[in-house]
Amino acid sequence: MSGLDLFADALRRPDLRVLDGVGEHGGAQLEARVQAYADALEAQGLQRVASRLDNGLDWLALDLAIRRLDGVHVPLPTFFSAGQVSHALASSGAQALVTARGEPMPIGANAEVQRALGDTLSAWRLQTHAPALPEGTACITYTSGTTGSAKGVCLDAASMLAVAGSLVEAARPVSPRRHLCLMPLSTLLENVSGLYAALLSEADIAVPSLAEIGYTGASGLDVPTLLACLQRYQPHSAILLPQLLLALVTAAERGHALPRSLRFLAVGGGRVGPRLLARAAALGLPVYEGYGLTECASVVCLNRPGASRPGSVGRALPHARVQVVDGELQVHGVRCLGYLGEAGPPPGAIATGDLGHVDEDGYVHVTGRRKNVFITAYGRNVSPEWVESELLQHPDFAQAVVWGEARPWNVAVVWPRRAGQQANDLQAALHDVNASLPDYAQVRELVLADAPFTAAEGLLTANGRPRRDAILHRYADAIAQRYARANDPSPTFGCTP
Repeated sequence: MSGLDLFADALRRPDLRVLDGVGEHGGAQLEARVQAYADALEAQGLQRVASRLDNGLDWLALDLAIRRLDGVHVPLPTFFSAGQVSHALASSGAQALVTARGEPMPIGANAEVQRALGDTLSAWRLQTHAPALPEGTACITYTSGTTGSAKGVCLDAASMLAVAGSLVEAARPVSPRRHLCLMPLSTLLENVSGLYAALLSEADIAVPSLAEIGYTGASGLDVPTLLACLQRYQPHSAILLPQLLLALVTAAERGHALPRSLRFLAVGGGRVGPRLLARAAALGLPVYEGYGLTECASVVCLNRPGASRPGSVGRALPHARVQVVDGELQVHGVRCLGYLGEAGPPPGAIATGDLGHVDEDGYVHVTGRRKNVFITAYGRNVSPEWVESELLQHPDFAQAVVWGEARPWNVAVVWPRRAGQQANDLQAALHDVNASLPDYAQVRELVLADAPFTAAEGLLTANGRPRRDAILHRYADAIAQRYARANDPSPTFGCTP
């Protein structure tokens, strides 16, 4: 039975429920909306469709409608800048951009006309040239690269469904019956591991808006709103970025109640420090760290009930196999069809660019990015992700990027977690973090950023990872000033002018 047939079966389930800020929607309601969107897309001759939608029932229905037509979906995050929107639409050759009804044409789109797509959505017809796509392309998702324009990665439906199926099996021991989508549905991780896996496992799906989750702007998070969202939907499972996990752990440690319903919290998208995982375990939170990449259709490895090892990202899922070549992780199995406008990965294993090892029991350990490792003036290799994860586990640091190439000591550009924090507070926090690090990895000087790092400013990738080159370039003068004061042994703090 094909994946599309499996989705059709899921929609026919009388007990299927999709929950959002409006209420509950049964399988018959979702099926009717999916078919209505499929009919409207077909009537308008739309086969390659971009969307820029908030989380909700319409996102899910549109995606399934495009799947039903064997079309191509190009999901764009709502926080994409005008330049990112323009690049994605031009490079993908989308025929239309779907938005919520009544919204103005997004800046960066070059639309000819707006047409209704049901009662709640509009399709903006675009003036674009449609490049040839690899045969079987069902989704074009944009990587969270650290520099330059993001690459459009072409994936087929079978690959995404293979990953979703592996995740269903991984979570089967705890049988989550309600999944709460806490990440934008436009991210491949939530699309595949949240929506598709939940549909295949016959679980209910909660798709609150990003505002109801607590997101503010491109990178802000209101923790009380997030806690209220969790209590409202009482999920069994959710996918968390490290910062979301930190927010929940910190809140729980301060006495805020988390739902007792939680059975499976998958965390990924960035390095998770072992201290944070230990804090989560001490609270009894069912946290399982994983690892994946866009070129492999999302998740590759995952800790899971009965097969979990702290400090690792788990064993490879059934659809993948991980090996180490010259210290770099390489993945066999499910892979993308190619990139837009350039050659795809060469045949064979996908070279991830991540450093790590596989232990004797098959657990995969990720230690950093090959391209990000810097070498200090004393010849010590430092993976900045390692040091940054230690900084970000401290409640005083919200964002951090570490640098020390060819220098005797390291600097970190940071944004504090609470407005108005004083230099002395941050100095004490830095002292606490350094106590857990070897001397060559410790941070001696801090540069306070003048604003949080955001995707809109080009300082974060789509899934919240720092664009290192852009951040270091913006704060180059302040970093240089810190090193110029090398004869002053006391840490200094400040913002660039």
